[in-house]
Amino acid sequence: MSSENILDDEDTFKILISTDIHLGYLEKDAIRGNDSYNTLNEILECAKKNQVDFILLGGDLFHENKPSRRCLHSCITMLRKYCMGDSPVTFNVISDQTVNFNTTQFPWVNYQDENLNISIPVFSIHGNHDDPTGAEGLCALDLLSASGLVNHFGHSHSVERIEISPILLQKGSTKLALYGLGSIPDERLYRMFVNNQVTMLRPKEDQDEWFNLFAIHQNRSKHGPTNYIPEQFLDDFIDLVVWGHEHECLIAPTRNEQQLFYVTQPGSSVATSLSPGEATKKHIGLLRVKGRKMNLQKIPLRTVRQFFIQDVVLADYEDLFTPDTPQVTQKVENLCNAKVSEMLEEAERGRLGCPLTPEKPLIRLRVDYTGGFETFNTSRFSQKFVDCVANPKDIIHFLRKREQKEDIKDEFNVDYGKLVKPTAIEGLRVEDLVKQYFEAAEQKVQLSLLTEQGMGKAIQEFVDKDEKDAIEELITYQLEKTQRHLQSRGVTTEQDIDAEIQRFRDSKKNTTEEENDIREAINRARAHRLERGDPDVSDELADVAMDSDEGSVTLPAATRGRGRGGRARGGRARGRGAAASEPKPAGRGRSQRSAPASQSRSILQAFQGPSQRSHIGGSTSFAADEVIIDDSDDDIPVMKATRPPPRPSSSSFTKHSSQSQSQGSRGVAFDDSDEEDNPFKGHSHRSRR
Repeated sequence: MSSENILDDEDTFKILISTDIHLGYLEKDAIRGNDSYNTLNEILECAKKNQVDFILLGGDLFHENKPSRRCLHSCITMLRKYCMGDSPVTFNVISDQTVNFNTTQFPWVNYQDENLNISIPVFSIHGNHDDPTGAEGLCALDLLSASGLVNHFGHSHSVERIEISPILLQKGSTKLALYGLGSIPDERLYRMFVNNQVTMLRPKEDQDEWFNLFAIHQNRSKHGPTNYIPEQFLDDFIDLVVWGHEHECLIAPTRNEQQLFYVTQPGSSVATSLSPGEATKKHIGLLRVKGRKMNLQKIPLRTVRQFFIQDVVLADYEDLFTPDTPQVTQKVENLCNAKVSEMLEEAERGRLGCPLTPEKPLIRLRVDYTGGFETFNTSRFSQKFVDCVANPKDIIHFLRKREQKEDIKDEFNVDYGKLVKPTAIEGLRVEDLVKQYFEAAEQKVQLSLLTEQGMGKAIQEFVDKDEKDAIEELITYQLEKTQRHLQSRGVTTEQDIDAEIQRFRDSKKNTTEEENDIREAINRARAHRLERGDPDVSDELADVAMDSDEGSVTLPAATRGRGRGGRARGGRARGRGAAASEPKPAGRGRSQRSAPASQSRSILQAFQGPSQRSHIGGSTSFAADEVIIDDSDDDIPVMKATRPPPRPSSSSFTKHSSQSQSQGSRGVAFDDSDEEDNPFKGHSHRSRR
């Protein structure tokens, strides 16, 4: 008996994780039409071979929101072939299934249906390609759910507040809480997190015994100020996040040092674009969970078509040719021909011993012809490789950097190229700009009382939410707190005061105390606005509703924005259409709003001296959590940590706001080795500082 069979006991969950299968992508292509189907077949075959407890899909099972009949037929056929059978399911669902599976008339897990014979349950959230649309809010996953082949979860019906209730699974002594959140427009979900409108429920009893697994399908990389979901938005009690939507395979779990959980990004199982991220070797993961320990084994996919991409900058080949060289275009074409031939030879070497790998690879050569070079006929060039590559029509991609004029002279001899720098700052937030400014500023203009993060947050509130008192309240609050600190320390001389202020300011940087101070100042500003009877402007900043071809979603406030930006569905473009709005009470609409004279201040006036009005409330101090780590030389180090008692609740779950700060240290053991020995051999310590 192998070591794996010994370790896979009655207390170990074996979970196959995969995301972004994009079934049906280019299904009409003569060469690549079967790629997505072959890969799904390999994934399901791998699940059956490894005798997993269940399969977890992170969204975008289908490439089209309305899959073709061939696509649905192939999917149903493969699910029936590999996921139905007499093999027993050895774990139990102990949560309220009517809440977990609220999108079907059969609200229970499929393997517990007396009319079905399921051997490998499939749990899946929806992605942005196969998200629910229409008045009924249905998607292709709901068809599979109604047929009993897939357990669709993580569908939020509300556009105002999200409450994520986990599927509680138990196998032997191991307890697994499976959370899921299907795709939501990033801008909308970003603001819901910021406004504390996302709540994750936790089991009321034995919270520290549950392994918390979260599947999400959103932008992870930053595409704009709000067009992504920062990892810091997610709750810190989570142990492992399975992140879908991003196609680059980064399946090895990485630890978030701020929230102290691990993130695995399996990536797509088929290349849907000829970009560098798609060229990474494709994998799926075999996750083992036993108690509070986990291990993730990477499994390479053998049926994925090879993809090679290379960049060529013609200006770097001065020893071969220049723009003035005779017949330079032919020489450039010969260079590209040699590069493509090299990639084809590499692909052929990679196929040795892998009979399941498709014969023709994907080849992309990106040619930067900046500097006066000319392009050549790509169609004629591609004819040489029609029988060798899977994408003969788009092997060559010409690109050119935007050239700036070196010398712009006018009557003042101003170099506008230096004044207007070409660096894009679309992805920077106001806090980032404030931080960059003070990092580059001279020492004499550095902040004395405030921190860069606090000032950035206050300006963000001023700009985004029109909190006109945010900056003034932050200054007032920090001034009062610093004065109390100096009085308690008994500092009298001017030199000692400056030094103590600097130490006091630096001690709060990037701490919970700093965040609490910022939150308290912003709450004060909102309280003063409400006392004056000003409207709540944050309601007007709700994001754009999800577009669909079948119906519109009504939001509670007039909205504007760019919709999903780069996250459009395959084969469909998204417009900028205005979202519908519900009527508002008088005095809350933008057109009915008449701001008093005291509000018409600029952002510079907000920095002026604070008013001497009284404030209600004060800062809340949090004692540091005591964490004791045993650093002995034993094989299994032990972490002992004090934990807060669970909050009382009348229900079986306790609410955990997505923006709340954990006051207890937690730990999940993770071993990232791919060896076949004990995958649960050590602990990884997590401590909150």
